[in-house]
Amino acid sequence: MRLSTRLSTPVLSAAVGLGLTAAVLGAVPASAAPAPVAPAAPFAGYNGSGEEAKANKAFFDAVLKSVAEKRAANPTSAAAVTVVYNASAAPTFSAQIARSTSIWNSSVSNVKLQAGTSGASFTYREGNDSRGSYASTDGHGRGYIFLDYRQNQQYDSTRVTAHETGHVLGLPDHYSGPCSELMSGGGPGTSCTNANPNAAERARVDQLWINGLAKALAKVNQDR
Repeated sequence: MRLSTRLSTPVLSAAVGLGLTAAVLGAVPASAAPAPVAPAAPFAGYNGSGEEAKANKAFFDAVLKSVAEKRAANPTSAAAVTVVYNASAAPTFSAQIARSTSIWNSSVSNVKLQAGTSGASFTYREGNDSRGSYASTDGHGRGYIFLDYRQNQQYDSTRVTAHETGHVLGLPDHYSGPCSELMSGGGPGTSCTNANPNAAERARVDQLWINGLAKALAKVNQDR
């Protein structure tokens, strides 16, 4: 999303992140007015930007192209397409990634996510980044989802992971949306723990993977 996006230090617990304050105030004289507590700076991704929106779209297009090339090389009659991911570089978030995969696979029918170590169209990574969590691509069918430690302490970690995975499946950020909308990311605040896409988001993903894949497959065959 950069959930409106990203988290820091290996995930200890959501409670730790929620308890963080922007600054620690020292004692002040009784006559002095209490110093205001500066709010924590928002993650860059949660603010959204045209550049980020383009990056998310590029990631989806790259994954779509990668899947289309594989399908063209090995035609199959299966209606749903499989997108393989490699999560070995994000061991801290293995449970969240597995949960996110289960959520998406039970929510949509035209595309399925599958863990694997070879032939992956994207990977998951973890670490510290002031921008938060985000999706990134090199534009050539390879990309990764970065999961930031601190952001995943402040926001519900499964929601962060499912949100970023939503970009891989073609959904853009919509930070002004309600908590019930997965792609609203961090917009509803840290109290939002919903990690499930709503009906409109599920329908959009299914539509993208029927129409988008058909166009990508036609282009791949045409270029051969």
